Amino acid sequence: MKIEAELSASRQHDLQPGTAYGATDVGLARTCNEDNFLIDDTLSLIMLADGMGGHASGEIASAAALTALHAHLRSAIDAAANDMTVPGNTAASALVAAHDPDATWTDDTLPAAGMVFDAIDFANETVFQENVALDIVDDGGMGTTLTGMWRPFCGGPAIVFHVGDSRLYRYRNGQLTLLTVDQSLYQQALDAGLFDSLPARNMLWQAVGPAPRIKPDVKVYGLVAGDLFLLCSDGLHGSVAHADIEHVLSTSAADGFALSCQRLIDLAKEDGGRDNITVVLASFDAQA
Repeated sequence: MKIEAELSASRQHDLQPGTAYGATDVGLARTCNEDNFLIDDTLSLIMLADGMGGHASGEIASAAALTALHAHLRSAIDAAANDMTVPGNTAASALVAAHDPDATWTDDTLPAAGMVFDAIDFANETVFQENVALDIVDDGGMGTTLTGMWRPFCGGPAIVFHVGDSRLYRYRNGQLTLLTVDQSLYQQALDAGLFDSLPARNMLWQAVGPAPRIKPDVKVYGLVAGDLFLLCSDGLHGSVAHADIEHVLSTSAADGFALSCQRLIDLAKEDGGRDNITVVLASFDAQA
């Protein structure tokens, strides 16, 4: 499988409508960057993956998962948009038709969420089959986290999807809120009230690729004018305090996303930069 370096450039991406900017850094302790991110301006899709190697390479897993999910989602949308059997076919009605030929859905977000589930299944199957081909389907197989958000309709909510321990935060009205839950043994122990002999923070109970089936978290969030979203790998949230991330985001509107992304990466490096560091900032026009 071809190894992609950086799937999306570190530049301003003009979403439809909105703005996004991403940056990734190998950090100070590693020689290979197994993180990757992908931003599709026209789909208003942003996502991030943090690969894990084993006997194979984590950078292959992260790039493969992002590329496969993007291709599957794009194909499904294009097929729906070209379905002229729907009278007055719009982007919304086309998405409905893609999952319900009778177009009986009353909430257009439901079939769009179904597309996300299908695309994640395809991404998992893509990486899993690479492990099968390498005969490493047990703990030694490669895998990756996969976290992102997609706004399928202008004026509509955002669909958030999540596997692993990369994170998605929302900054709203001066408060930083975590919208995802780490799928790690460490988080499971905390949730169960087991505070003695905690597992390592990076031990995941689910990732894309090692197993033939996964159960991603998929949720829908409404957007409010001024919302700012941060996607990041554990190279950031495992090193930088919540309050420090919140402080950087409080100045993003004035400083610009590029500078804010670099400041977050610099903060992680100040803590030692032991892991790869990837951050993506995005905002959407809540009315359009």
